[in-house]
Amino acid sequence: MFNASPDLRSQLEAAPPLQPRTGLRDTGIRGIVLADSQIDHTTGILMLREGCPLQIYCTDMVAEDLSTGFPIFRMLESWDGGVEHHEVPTDGSAFSVDGVEGLQLTAVALDGKAPPYSPHRNDPHRGDNVGYLVTDTNAGTSLLYAPGLGQMTPELVALMKTTDLVMVDGTFWCEDEMARAGVGTKLASQMGHLPQSGHDGMLAWLKTVERPRKVLIHINNTNPILIEDSPERAEVEAQGVEVAIDGLEFEVQMMGSPLEAEDISRDVAP
Repeated sequence: MFNASPDLRSQLEAAPPLQPRTGLRDTGIRGIVLADSQIDHTTGILMLREGCPLQIYCTDMVAEDLSTGFPIFRMLESWDGGVEHHEVPTDGSAFSVDGVEGLQLTAVALDGKAPPYSPHRNDPHRGDNVGYLVTDTNAGTSLLYAPGLGQMTPELVALMKTTDLVMVDGTFWCEDEMARAGVGTKLASQMGHLPQSGHDGMLAWLKTVERPRKVLIHINNTNPILIEDSPERAEVEAQGVEVAIDGLEFEVQMMGSPLEAEDISRDVAP
């Protein structure tokens, strides 16, 4: 499972593969892979406390934040061994989650922002924010998951072109979206997110990437692309980019085969 949001309980209830498999407190989750130490990506870990020890895969920078500024790793020490931290390498080395066969993961350094509570907020370190290249070692198919992306680079675009599916940061439509919506003053870039619009925005970069299926994820509730008949949504779809919804399930098939997606959503929410 990638990240653990505050909505984890409802997400588990809507996802049968992650529910108990045998015993009363069994689980289908073999490991939790964290992209960063943001509160909205980690708070759900506390909801899993009765399943400790939890197998958590994250970079050393993320583990440091979750042991100090937001010390949930230390808090969970009181529950059956707490957290077993598996270091995620940031040098491009691949790793696997114990008990999950056939999937290889590689952390991809992203230019984003550490959370506001972190001492790295304005002093970035490698490993504060990562995406993940996930490869099926049997089929040879792959996807890129990048939820917190503040700036695109030619190297990242080149990587996207080698994958079958790209799931990328769709938080904001424009740079000053929070102010326009009257819910804040921070700019998208100040929060570590590249907006979709603009000559150097996410859509402009994704336009250069033809091969993979492209899906926007991690969408803020101020983003007008959530409104199905909005001009912003139309612009996104006109460029061959999709807007994710709750419960969307992808099956990444063999090379050359179409990439299928099944809408298994129940109550769709932003």
